[in-house]
Amino acid sequence: MTLPKPPTLDQHLCFLVYNTSLKMTQTYKPLLTALNLTYPQYLVMVVLWEKDGLGLKDVAERLQQDSGSVTPVVKRLEAEGYLTRDRDPRDERNRVLKLTAAGQALRAAALKVSQDFAAECQVSHEEVATLMATLGKLNRHLGD
Repeated sequence: MTLPKPPTLDQHLCFLVYNTSLKMTQTYKPLLTALNLTYPQYLVMVVLWEKDGLGLKDVAERLQQDSGSVTPVVKRLEAEGYLTRDRDPRDERNRVLKLTAAGQALRAAALKVSQDFAAECQVSHEEVATLMATLGKLNRHLGD
């Protein structure tokens, strides 16, 4: 009796997603260097450009991370002058993150980063929409 063969590395969806994620982060790196941002810092800024004045816990939740992982990133952004951290008057344990003028101004430069990244990917808007829908579904199911 022959045993079934396990899937090869290239047949593992997890490997493709992992490898693609690494390549995406590597592609972003030089684009973000011009803004003096790391990829994790960029993601925090994207969340705050969507909605300024969120609590640290809310930003961490939006990024699907714990606040302990996001705090050092936020502290570096504060040191760069892109945001401030103030105590939440409703919950002294939480910090409210507010963009500074410099953080707001960075948004325009970040638009070019998005455009340059899209050009590097060489996929159509329709392909991106399909990928995002499929990966979103996978993400939701894995989070159950």
